Amino acid sequence: MTVRRPLAALAAAALLALLPNTAQAAASYPDPQPITGQQIIHDPTVIKLRDGRYVAYSTGGVIGARVSKDRKQWDDAGNAFATPPSWWYEYNDTGDPWAPDISYRAGTYWLYYAVSSWGTNHSAIGVATSPSGLPGTWTDHGKVFTSDTTDTWNAIDPGLVRADGRLWMSFGSYWTGIRMVELDPRTGKARTDAPVHHLATRPDAPYAVEGPAVVKHGRYYYLLASYDACCSGVNSTYKIRVGRSTSVTGPYTDRDGTPLLEGGGTLLLAGHGRFIGTGGETVFRDKGRDVLAYHYYDAEDAGTPKLGLNELSWGRDGWPRVL
Repeated sequence: MTVRRPLAALAAAALLALLPNTAQAAASYPDPQPITGQQIIHDPTVIKLRDGRYVAYSTGGVIGARVSKDRKQWDDAGNAFATPPSWWYEYNDTGDPWAPDISYRAGTYWLYYAVSSWGTNHSAIGVATSPSGLPGTWTDHGKVFTSDTTDTWNAIDPGLVRADGRLWMSFGSYWTGIRMVELDPRTGKARTDAPVHHLATRPDAPYAVEGPAVVKHGRYYYLLASYDACCSGVNSTYKIRVGRSTSVTGPYTDRDGTPLLEGGGTLLLAGHGRFIGTGGETVFRDKGRDVLAYHYYDAEDAGTPKLGLNELSWGRDGWPRVL
């Protein structure tokens, strides 16, 4: 028995490595990498700064911030802003921001975020810039893109990506799903004549897909999105699905060829064990690797939302896998 068990485990692991991503995901999901310090977070966006540190921003506070030297120990670093910009109060009574996205280009850090209120698409995406990316150094530049109750989309959950020398922003939550607009790289705001592209949706109301992140790998653009319900602690059903396209504006299809505009989406990461409702994801580069940042609800800590980090690998067929 002491010999047969290890051999059986090795054989199972070898077989698992040969299975398609969908089969492997169905068999098991990896736990997030161990971290210490301030772990509580929701809708994280993470970047490695030019000074070698990491910063994570999130929903909560005035865009809550955490800083790390090694991606393992995370310390509370206050908020991106000391007080909410006055225009935020047009969208909720408390000036509460949601779902930030941080990026770096042209010598400047750019922080996109949403302001809205629960259950309405009277929403706006704003942008701020900083020379260092650290909390307390951001200058707000107002609205990037808005939606209202007459629109069929919801201007929250921004995600930036560059494609063929142009700058794009994916966004969306419910209200027919994920959309994309082109931005002016000089201002960081939506082009006035920019059409709104449709990337993903579900076949039935309430069209529960949101929180997009678009990643370029090889000749494909990969659209990651959170499906089903968040924000209910251990009752959350969030999960991350993915599709890909050779064009940043789509059409995106999943591994089986089903269009994401027809409810498709290959399962990348779902809740398991204590790690419930995995979603609110972004992707950042670190040491030449793609790293998935997301939140989960800790079933062993009363459903508290916490930071999940896992590296992504890319199979020979080009599809991502969570390590």
